Amino acid sequence: MDCGHSPLWLERKKMERILIVEDEIKIRKVLADFLRSEGYDVSLASDGEAALTAVREQSPDLAILDVMLPKKNGFDVCRDLRAQGVNLPILMLTAKGEETDKVLGLELGADDYMTKPFGLKELNSRIRALLRRAGAKPQAVEEKIRFGAVTIDFKRQIVLRGKKTLPLSATEAGLMEYFIKHKGEVVSREALLNRIWGYERFPTTRTIDTHVLNLRKKIEEHPDNPEFILTVHGSGYRLNV
Repeated sequence: MDCGHSPLWLERKKMERILIVEDEIKIRKVLADFLRSEGYDVSLASDGEAALTAVREQSPDLAILDVMLPKKNGFDVCRDLRAQGVNLPILMLTAKGEETDKVLGLELGADDYMTKPFGLKELNSRIRALLRRAGAKPQAVEEKIRFGAVTIDFKRQIVLRGKKTLPLSATEAGLMEYFIKHKGEVVSREALLNRIWGYERFPTTRTIDTHVLNLRKKIEEHPDNPEFILTVHGSGYRLNV
């Protein structure tokens, strides 16, 4: 009996599962074939209602979610998942040039977006970055951080503010962790994109601004007049705790 390394097929249970939610058959097949060739376990859904069922029954590690879907569009699916406290990374696919789609998706809790058409290598890079962040554990901060009336519980990935308990997405948790590690310092948007998303170049820093806005809504009593995450105009953000 060989007591060495397990054969590759025995490792399949450890593969990350990617849920592809796309109603166009050709695109769905191309994405599925490519991601399987990259070693992912792939499941498929062709409409929004099927996507919610797949998340509930299959517990994927990441969802690729098209905006334009039958029965329930991608925005509604994203909103429903976040309202249910589901924190899996969501990568939204938007139509070319639809800036409002990108911003709305981020505001509803999507972690990242790509504009059609896109390269498969870039897609894989985005997926790997999101999965790394989702699987990362806080190392330089405590599991619970308290400031003012706010408690950040990184282990449970939630915010406790007064009587409210609010879920944090993996991206929001990563941002909060980075801010805490650099509290009192001015952190540029470019540094956040590089450290949290893993991109040295990105189409727009609006991504950061939208996620910071979402984070403020959860930790600030008055998000429009923040006490903790302050904007340093022309430079970035500073955590004031």
